[in-house]
Amino acid sequence: MLRNCSLFVMLLLCGLAMAQTADQAVRQSGPQTDTSFIDAEGTAHITRVIPVPATVSPEAQKMLAKPMSDAARPQTLEVRRSTTDTWQARAGAEAKALYPVDVTESTMAGVPVRVITPLSVPAEKQQMVLINIHGGGFNSDSGSLTESIPVAHLAQVKVVAVLYRLAPEHPYPAGRDDVIAVYKELLKTYRPKNIGIFGTSAGAILTGEVAVRLKQLGMPQPSALGIFSGMGDFSRGGDSQAMYALNGLSGHLDPPNAKVHNSDYVGTTDVKDPALSPVFSDLSGLPPTLFVTSGRDILLSGTSILQRKFMAAGVPTQQVVFEALPHAFWNDMSLPESREMHEISARFFVEHLGK
Repeated sequence: MLRNCSLFVMLLLCGLAMAQTADQAVRQSGPQTDTSFIDAEGTAHITRVIPVPATVSPEAQKMLAKPMSDAARPQTLEVRRSTTDTWQARAGAEAKALYPVDVTESTMAGVPVRVITPLSVPAEKQQMVLINIHGGGFNSDSGSLTESIPVAHLAQVKVVAVLYRLAPEHPYPAGRDDVIAVYKELLKTYRPKNIGIFGTSAGAILTGEVAVRLKQLGMPQPSALGIFSGMGDFSRGGDSQAMYALNGLSGHLDPPNAKVHNSDYVGTTDVKDPALSPVFSDLSGLPPTLFVTSGRDILLSGTSILQRKFMAAGVPTQQVVFEALPHAFWNDMSLPESREMHEISARFFVEHLGK
């Protein structure tokens, strides 16, 4: 019996040792050195070994360290919308627990909206309102709650989240026109200087497009804009789009190609149309604008390029770049950096509304 027991212990220890060795092999299977090769076309083929940075919060470090397959995972539009709606409802509930507000469903100018109202609105802010244009790749809603709830609570200002028509069923300019319709409706009650417009990702792109279209129509501009991880040029992909996936350095990423970015949204519109791609537009006279992006944001380049165009046109701008984090990280309520981002945006609107 003792001999059999000893044999069992030896086999167990051997198995544990083999498992540990296999685990080490898996962890060390990736490249362990930096490489760089520039081909005849100027394209860089690189490998970089990048540790989890100590410059971000422990919560962000944990998020960045999460293993993720880089295999492509095709998804039908129906599944994408279903999973995104489920996530947004759950994440919205988490946001509401941290930032208590009232949320109601309504319509304005025939456009469905979500109205997010702080539990307490000071008298001096009761004539102020923010318009949120949610993200979601122009084909789903990944932010009408998570983008709006924190800002409404922190700024103590009502937010109207526009549930604009989505591509591919409704390509450009349907979504933009829905936002403008809601803006026109709000102008019946609110003065332009008491209105701000902001959005993330697709919503950030739409924010720039809305501002340009308002100028073309000769309509009054709002008092402030928030362009959070966006871009303003559908004719060219920025450098960051070749380096980062939606989750930064992890997940699937295809090499750049000559295809039109977001073709379902663009439709038949010329990609250099100034109303579609604001970098080709006269941006002078637009209101003060806050730009927010992050070090591993797929739209880091697009946000920075557009901010420089605004600045060159004389528009007062502020740009905040968060360290190491991926695209639209502020939808994750667990990160201290998300709280910081929401506080920055809320403070920006409070400083500019009414001016």
